[in-house]
Amino acid sequence: MNIQYWIMKGALRNRQQDYEKIKSMINSTEVNARVAQEIIINDNTATLVFREIYESIRQLGDAKLWLIGYEPQNHEVSMEILKESDIKDKVKLNSLDRLKKIRHDINYGGFRASIGQAEEILEFWDKCGIKILRMLKKEMKISDI
Repeated sequence: MNIQYWIMKGALRNRQQDYEKIKSMINSTEVNARVAQEIIINDNTATLVFREIYESIRQLGDAKLWLIGYEPQNHEVSMEILKESDIKDKVKLNSLDRLKKIRHDINYGGFRASIGQAEEILEFWDKCGIKILRMLKKEMKISDI
C-alpha cells in the first residue's frame, strides 16, 4: 500500500500509536462479530448482519493502520490495508471492494442486503476476518478470550 498516496489523498493522518485505542477496537470487533454471527439470518436480519460484520472488518483495517502509526479517514483506506494481510486465503481479500460497495448501497442507497450477501460476508469473516483478528491480537500480545 502506498502510504504517501493515501496521505496526499487525505485518507490517512500520521498519529502516534495508541495501544489502548487499538486494544479497544480489537475487542469491539471481536464482540460485535460474535454477536452478529449468533443472529439467525432471514430477510429482516440480513442487512443488520451484513453491516455489523462489515463494520468489524473495517475496524480490523483501522486497528492495523493505528498499529503502524496512522489514523484512517475513510473506509477505503481501511479496506486497502487489509488486502496486504498475509493469510492462507489471501485471494478472498479481493472481495473487499465488492463488500464495500454493497455496504455503501445499503447505507446510502436504501438497499437491503440479501440473505446470500449476509451469508457471504459471514463466510468472509470466518475465512479471513478471524485470521486477521488473530494476527493483530498476536502483534498486540492480546490472548484469545
